Amino acid sequence: MKLILLGAPGAGKGTQAEILCKELNIPTISTGNILRAAIKNGTPTGLKAKSFMDAGQLVPDEVIIGVITERLAEPDCRNGYILDGVPRTIAQAEALEQAGIVFDAVVSIEISDETITERMSGRRVCEGCGASYHVVAVPPKQEGVCDKCGAKLIRRKDDEPETVKARLAVYHKETEPLKDFYAQRGLLKSVENQPTVAETSQVILRALGR
Repeated sequence: MKLILLGAPGAGKGTQAEILCKELNIPTISTGNILRAAIKNGTPTGLKAKSFMDAGQLVPDEVIIGVITERLAEPDCRNGYILDGVPRTIAQAEALEQAGIVFDAVVSIEISDETITERMSGRRVCEGCGASYHVVAVPPKQEGVCDKCGAKLIRRKDDEPETVKARLAVYHKETEPLKDFYAQRGLLKSVENQPTVAETSQVILRALGR
C-alpha cells in the first residue's frame, strides 16, 4: 500500500506513520528524517535545507523531490511505503505525479491549531538518534534522556511557539489545498484526531479498509 499522510505540523503524522509501518509492514519515508540526516552529515543538500528550516520556511521542491525519488527507488519500498511530510505543496504533488510516483490513499489527520500549539511545546527529540518524545503523551523513562541511546533530549527550534505559529500559517496556505487536489483524484480519506494515539490509529486503519 502506497500512502501519503497529510496534516498540520504536530498533527501526529510521525507517530501514526510508525504504527502504520508495523501494521502494514511497509517503511515510513519521513522527509524530515531524510533531511535531518543530510543536515547532520553536512551534505550540500543538507546545508541548503538547513538555512530554510531554521527560518521556519519550506525546503525548495527540487531538493525534496530529488531526495524522495532516490529513497523510493530502494528495495524496501517495493511493496509500498508511507510518505510523511511530503508533498507539502500542489507543485510537489504534481512533481511526484510527473516522476511516476503513485498512491493508493491520502490520509489527512484533522486537528485544531490550538491543540497543535499546546502539543508541540511539549515535543522533545533525541539529538543522538532522532527518536521523538512528548513530555506528557510519550515521556522518556528518565527526564531529558533518550530511552533508545541515552543521548540528551532537546526541543527543536521549529517546536518553539513563535515558529509553530509561522509553520501553521504556511501549512494553511501551502499544504491544505492538497486535500482538494487528492479529493479530486478520489484518494483523500479525512480522519478526525482522536483523544488517544491508539484510537486515531484505529480510525485510520478503518478508513483504509483494514
